[in-house]
Amino acid sequence: MQNLSVVAVDNQPELTGSEFSSAPRFPNSLVGNIARDLADDIVTGRLRPGHDLNSVELARRFDTSRTPVREALLLLEKEGLVEIAAHRRPRVKRWSWNDICELYQVRSTLNGLVAELVVKNATARELELLDARFQSQVEACERHDVEAFFRAMVIVRDTEACICGNAQLRELLEQLQLRMQQLRHFSVSTPQTMLEATEDYARTLRAYHERDGELAAALSRSGMQRSLERIRRLGWKGTE
Repeated sequence: MQNLSVVAVDNQPELTGSEFSSAPRFPNSLVGNIARDLADDIVTGRLRPGHDLNSVELARRFDTSRTPVREALLLLEKEGLVEIAAHRRPRVKRWSWNDICELYQVRSTLNGLVAELVVKNATARELELLDARFQSQVEACERHDVEAFFRAMVIVRDTEACICGNAQLRELLEQLQLRMQQLRHFSVSTPQTMLEATEDYARTLRAYHERDGELAAALSRSGMQRSLERIRRLGWKGTE
């Protein structure tokens, strides 16, 4: 999965590389590269929930033995993207609707806290940086470019985590990152849902600039709930 980097605004330090990777910090190794590529396939829906992950076929795809493939699948199991049961072939994780609702409940609460802290701690220059990165999301929405939109959305959310001023909160968000991205990608997979997500975040961004922490937190949480509703409306097929 590629690193997500964007250009700095004026004198604002550029945040690049692992700071804006759309995957966790997988090791810089064959195992890490396999895990990163498979994570990208799962997040973007090329590998659907329930898809069998045949280690022989994957070893052939990556031109390697089965051992690094198995190690990569264990990394993805830890990230919540793959399930490995005894005496069964590994497969892409299937989510129950209850699991999805619980995950969104947690992320909604964390996002609300991020929003409060952005209002409290972010400088005017950092909000300008957030504006610039959100503009990339707006432009991708206008082009109906789902993949560019999703990458921009990841960068916007990661920027929030960077400027909120709480390293422990950012670490918690990173732990949920991949399993959330699989669902978030699906939630913005049409022009209409991209537009809805853009309008939701534009309201939150205005609250940031108005320095209204209570409103920003409420809008951030409600935006997550609307994202969950979009998943339901689009007919998520990954539930058990």
